Amino acid sequence: MSTRLDRLRELLEQPLLVNSLTNVRYLTGFRSSNAALIVAQDRVRLFADFRYAEAGRQVPRVEFEITKRALMTDIARLHQGALGFEAGTLPYAHYETLAAGGLELVPTHGLVERLRAVKDEGEIAAIRAATEITNGAFQRFAEERVIGQTERDLAFRMDTFFHELGADGFAFPTIAAAGPNSANPHTTPGSRVVEEGQTVIVDAGATLDGYCSDCTRTFAAGELQGQLREAYYACLRAQLAGLDAVRPGVSGVDADAAARTMIEEAGFGAYFGHGLGHGLGMDVHELPRLSTESTETLAANNVTSVEPGIYLPGEGGIRIEDLVVVRDGPPEILTTFTKELVTLS
Repeated sequence: MSTRLDRLRELLEQPLLVNSLTNVRYLTGFRSSNAALIVAQDRVRLFADFRYAEAGRQVPRVEFEITKRALMTDIARLHQGALGFEAGTLPYAHYETLAAGGLELVPTHGLVERLRAVKDEGEIAAIRAATEITNGAFQRFAEERVIGQTERDLAFRMDTFFHELGADGFAFPTIAAAGPNSANPHTTPGSRVVEEGQTVIVDAGATLDGYCSDCTRTFAAGELQGQLREAYYACLRAQLAGLDAVRPGVSGVDADAAARTMIEEAGFGAYFGHGLGHGLGMDVHELPRLSTESTETLAANNVTSVEPGIYLPGEGGIRIEDLVVVRDGPPEILTTFTKELVTLS
C-alpha cells in the first residue's frame, strides 16, 4: 500500500482529499462505508467515525482521526488552505460543506483511477481466481436445461453456482436474457420463459478477495436459424479480432475499431451500439475504456473486458465477453469457457 501512496504523491500539486471508498481501500487497505483520506507529501490522514475507529487505528502509515458521522464537517475544520478533491465522486453537498469551512478547493480528475488501471501481480492473481470461479459457474450452467425456464430462474442458478464454488459475492446482478429481451444489452431477468430457437445471454461475475470478474456467453435454446445464427458467428469473429488488438500502446478507440469493423462488414454495424470493453478490478467498471469515445491508451497489466455484441430488435441478441490481462505480446485470456455456440435443451 505504501508504494501506491508514494506513486500518488508524485502526481499531487496540493494535498488531495480522497472520498471514493474504493480509492481509500486501494491506497490503504481500509474498508469502510464512511471514510476519507487526505494525502499530502508529509503525511496521510485517515478519517472515519466511531464505528471504524478500532480498525482505522490499525492501518499502517496513516494518522487516524475519529470524526462525526458527517465527516466532511470535521475535515473542513481540521484542514486549512488548498485541498484537491475527486471531482468525479465528491457530492456537491460535501463540496458546499468544505467550501463553507474556508478551504480552497481544487478539482482533480482520475488521479487514483489511473493508478488503479495498471494492476500489480497480486491484483491480477485475485482477478484470475475470481474468473476461475466464473469459468466453473458457466461450465455448470452449460449442463442445465433452459427451454421452459424463466430468465429469473436461470439467473438464480448462476448465483447458486457462484456460492457453491466459493465466491464472496457477485460483481453485479446476474443477467439472464432470452429471446427478444436478449436484444437489450443490460436488461433485468424477469418472468419471460425461454422458448426453442431463441438466444440466451448470460452475463455474470464473481467477487473474491475484493476483486471482480466478468464474463458473457450466448447460448442457443435449441437450434438457431437464419439471422441469429449468422449474427453469432459475426460476433465471434469480431470478438477474436478485438482480442488480437488488445496490446500495449493501442488506443481504446483503435481496439474498439478492430472489432467494430468486422461487425460492420458483416452487415450488423447498426446493431452494435456499446463499446468493446472496460477495465475491471476492485470495481466492475474501471479504466481503461475500449470504445469510440475512449481517451485511454492500453498499457501492460491493464485488465479489460472484450465484449462485442449484436442486438436485433424483436428477435434476440448476441454478446461474447472475455476478461483479459494486457501483456507485452498477446493478451492473457482469463476466461476459459468455450466460445463455440453451445446448444442447450
